[in-house]
Amino acid sequence: MDELKERIERLEYHQKLLLGMVQPVNKDFDLLIIKKGMTEREVEEFSQLCEELTDEMEKQKAEKFVFHFPLFKQFTSRLNGKLKPEETIQACLNQKVHPELMKILWLNIK
Repeated sequence: MDELKERIERLEYHQKLLLGMVQPVNKDFDLLIIKKGMTEREVEEFSQLCEELTDEMEKQKAEKFVFHFPLFKQFTSRLNGKLKPEETIQACLNQKVHPELMKILWLNIK
């Protein structure tokens, strides 16, 4: 059992080293997921959050909302604790993950 644990720890260490060597091209969000050690389920929950907020954003646009701070507040309060809002939004913008939503959310950071 100790040998298995050592092997896993070595693999995790090697993965961190490899991440430092990789030069992602427009894969900032994927890289963030790996660096933060997120699970597939956590990423699916993030996507679901973004889809819900996108729907809400579309409703707000139809109602001629100009300020989307409530969306930003919802995003930050429901965002996985492993992620920071600013770096997540920037990574999503760079990788074009939920771009319309991320543009609106980014306006609340600047």
